[in-house]
Parts: sequence; C-alpha cells; structure tokens
Amino acid sequence: MTTDREADANRLAAQSLAQDDPTGWFERLYAEASTGSAVVPWDRGGPNPLLVDWAAERQVVGSCRRALVVGCGPGYDAEYFSTLGFETTAFDISPTAIELVQERFPDSAVEYRSADLLDPPAEWDANFDLVVESFTVQSMPVSVRGTAIEQLRRLVAVGGELLVVAGIRGEGEEVDGPPWPLTETEIRSFARDGLQVQTLEQVEARWRAVFVRGDNTSS
Repeated sequence: MTTDREADANRLAAQSLAQDDPTGWFERLYAEASTGSAVVPWDRGGPNPLLVDWAAERQVVGSCRRALVVGCGPGYDAEYFSTLGFETTAFDISPTAIELVQERFPDSAVEYRSADLLDPPAEWDANFDLVVESFTVQSMPVSVRGTAIEQLRRLVAVGGELLVVAGIRGEGEEVDGPPWPLTETEIRSFARDGLQVQTLEQVEARWRAVFVRGDNTSS
C-alpha cells in the first residue's frame, strides 16, 4: 500500500519508467523536493537504525579504512559512518541531492559525489573496505537490478565488506513499486565474484546482510 510519503516517488517513478528511464526519477524527485513540491520518503532526519545497530553491535571502528555509501540521498548514513572514523565517500545519481546534502553538512569530512551505480567510476573498483547499500537496489526495477548488484560487488576491496539493508519480498510475489523489495534469491545473489555471505538476517521485516571478500593472496 502506498503511503502519503511515497506518493511523489511513485508518481515520478511511473513517469520515468514509461519513458524507459529507470533511474531518472531520482533527480526529478530531489529537484521537486528542493522547491517544496515533493517529499523524499527516505529522508527521516537521521541514519538508518539498522545500520547504527549493526555498527554498535560489532563495535565498528573505521580508523584507516575507507567506506562508500551508495545512494546517499540526505546524507545521514554517510555522516554516521564518518563519525566512526571511516574515510567516507558517498554518492547519489541525483546532482540536486548532492547539492542539498552539501548545503546541509557544509563542514562535512565526507566526499560527496554525483555518480551512477549502474556505471560507477573505474577508480572505485575494489577500493573500499566497507560498502554500505541501504534501500538503493530495491528502488530500482528488476530490469536493471542485476547490473546494480554486479557493480556493487566490484567496489569491495580484498578483505572488505558489503553491508546491505533491503525490504523483504516473497519469491514470486508481485509488487507495484517503488520500492521493489528483494527476494531471498536476490539478496543471496550478492554473494558472487569473490564475495561470500558472512551474515544474513531478518530484522524488523528487513534483510540485513553482510558479504565479505576474502584475501585472494592466501593459499
């Protein structure tokens, strides 16, 4: 069921999909939100609690490590991981989203960039000790989901981790998105190309999974 907070996202996503543009609606949403004519449904005023709880449970410290936050949107997740000591890069496909987050956090240590998950910068390949993907893949239709997941795998350094948070959808269940939550098959599909499942759990009706890339220099 669509909530009032999701109405603008669904309207703009439908328009983009009708034009065979599966990701163009993000920029349109942030552009409208910047004028007060739309609501960004995932702008909740703070970092995702499932990420915060994960880091607290593991007593994560980012000293001398690099983190990448995917689809950073309002920036709260990126700012949180920066406070843990990570050298943090965060990106969004929407240039307006990046402009807004830089205005929101003018003194931030985070490097904010506009980039496309479906074609990320080559210099990011295998370059991050922690890649954080929270609700971005599920905002993309199935037609591009495989590409998004494949590109995410590329970004994880040897010995690094990919942290994924997403909604849960039953196998074969039809959903009129966005979002289009992930089935168990889809969440497990992150574990390819050298990535292995470290943990896979259901927390508050969400997937929370960690995938790790082993040290390929070991025997």
